[in-house]
Amino acid sequence: MTFKIHHANSFDWLSSAAPNSFHGVLTDPPFGIVEFTPEEITKLRSGNKGGVWRIPPKIGGSERAPLPRFTTLSASEREHVRTYFRCFGEILYPTLVPGAHVFVAGTPMLQYLVQDGMAQAGFTVRGAVMRLYRGFRGGDRPKLAEKEFPEVCVTPRGNYEPWMLFRKPISEKTVAENLRRWGTGALRRMSVDTPLPDIIQSGKTPAEEMRIGDHPTMKPQHFLRILSRTLLPTGFGVILDPFAGSGSTIAACEAIGYESIGVESDDCHFNKMHKNITKLSSLYPDFKGHSKELTLC
Repeated sequence: MTFKIHHANSFDWLSSAAPNSFHGVLTDPPFGIVEFTPEEITKLRSGNKGGVWRIPPKIGGSERAPLPRFTTLSASEREHVRTYFRCFGEILYPTLVPGAHVFVAGTPMLQYLVQDGMAQAGFTVRGAVMRLYRGFRGGDRPKLAEKEFPEVCVTPRGNYEPWMLFRKPISEKTVAENLRRWGTGALRRMSVDTPLPDIIQSGKTPAEEMRIGDHPTMKPQHFLRILSRTLLPTGFGVILDPFAGSGSTIAACEAIGYESIGVESDDCHFNKMHKNITKLSSLYPDFKGHSKELTLC
């Protein structure tokens, strides 16, 4: 076992973490801020409609998972997103070695706020990796006027998810020198001849994984293993997920053989996490994130 998990508030935990502890971060945080407050989580777990968690209708007989409805955020809540990630970046920054990369899952509607907040904290914005998948967000007709405007959609149907990429500035004169000293400053290629692409086709999280993880925003092992692998360019170091949720990122690191640390504040998710990591990491034993192909074998 090459992982450790901590039951704590990530901000509190990071404030006491030693400097230069981590070589990369891969996380899917509560970037809407309000969607994982106790009140909203209670609504989600009880199956009640309303609030930020939209319970979508059945389509073609298929049950759709709840989605956070970020169009409900007020101007002040949107500004809070920017402030939140500036504060998060500031407390994360000293715990990372120079040149460490940070992947943060996002949504197109809030991406600019997250990037601005992290930039204000001192990180350089390094673009994003787009996860392409057939999503259910957006594409809806005007509420209560669906029949009146049958050929209208309020927003495009979502088919991608940006995983924003940031880097703590290198401390050495060149990336090569930073790699020699810290093992960071760059990303690991898919292979000697193939760099990491910024678009990755990713199916929805398989039902088998969802049954294990039971988390509303759980991402597939295929995608997480690709991103986890690329964070350590020399194959050595420690990856952190400060919003560990189901433990899927930690499981991806475990499957690859990387050392990792997860932090989660929710009692329900934390109590299941060790078991989740063990089961998820044992899936697809031959897949180590070295290919963008979807064949998980």
